[in-house]
Amino acid sequence: MSEALSVPRGSGVGRRLALMLGTLIVGVVALAAVLGPSLTPNDPFAQDLGKRLVVPFWMAGGGWEHPLGTDQLGRDYLARLVYGARISMVIGVLTVIASGLIGTTLGVLGGFFGGRMDDVVLFAITCRLSIPVVLVALAVVGLMGNSFTLVILVLGLLLWDRFAVVARSTTMQVRNLDYVSAAWCAGCSRASMLLREVLPNIATHLAVVATLEMALAILLEAALSFLGLGVPPPLPSWGLMIAEAKDYMFFSPWVIMIPGVALFVLVFGINLLGDGLRDMLGTQDAR
Repeated sequence: MSEALSVPRGSGVGRRLALMLGTLIVGVVALAAVLGPSLTPNDPFAQDLGKRLVVPFWMAGGGWEHPLGTDQLGRDYLARLVYGARISMVIGVLTVIASGLIGTTLGVLGGFFGGRMDDVVLFAITCRLSIPVVLVALAVVGLMGNSFTLVILVLGLLLWDRFAVVARSTTMQVRNLDYVSAAWCAGCSRASMLLREVLPNIATHLAVVATLEMALAILLEAALSFLGLGVPPPLPSWGLMIAEAKDYMFFSPWVIMIPGVALFVLVFGINLLGDGLRDMLGTQDAR
């Protein structure tokens, strides 16, 4: 009984290349996060002050024992970079799951039932949009202490508005289509229509939003960690690595360039993936 929303689909070699490149970048980072211990024999937490700020292999004096060098405490940079990818991906995925559940539930209920329910949802979205995400995250984490779980909860509770807006608008389109009316005439319950007819047909739109929110969550976590309010040390967060390296950036610039480039490439890849999905699936820009 299901049928997709009739919207024009994107095409073109450039769009397909963007989707392939974004998928490749995200796939490589995700694979590195999963296979972290297998990619490097070094312990990301082991300190060796006798090997402080060893340069990467492409610089004079570098070697393959520490391919990307070491930090100010002699910890292997490749190992910390790989484990940092794991933290970034986990935070991004769990934040999207938490915010997606909240935002999609509110948006679907408001868009499907309308009336007072929609007024409540719109009021909740308006209240959320009036809250500065970074300031609230800083205040909450600063008051309650930084922890891995708290960062995920704070970001998940602050990044649901885009899911709600997209879910509401697409649900309002879907609820008037023939297959939803047919399901109603066939005696399906409202819960069954929401789960079997509405959600499958707005899933592509929500998938695009999920990629954008994942990139935003990773950047916010890096910003919090840079300020010392993200994941607690010695966990190798990329934002924390950048914060620890800022005092050495003029004498050993690679210590801040490596995690910075890694963060840029991952967020760039996720955005390419989101834009590619939007064009290939024919969804409208949710940004």
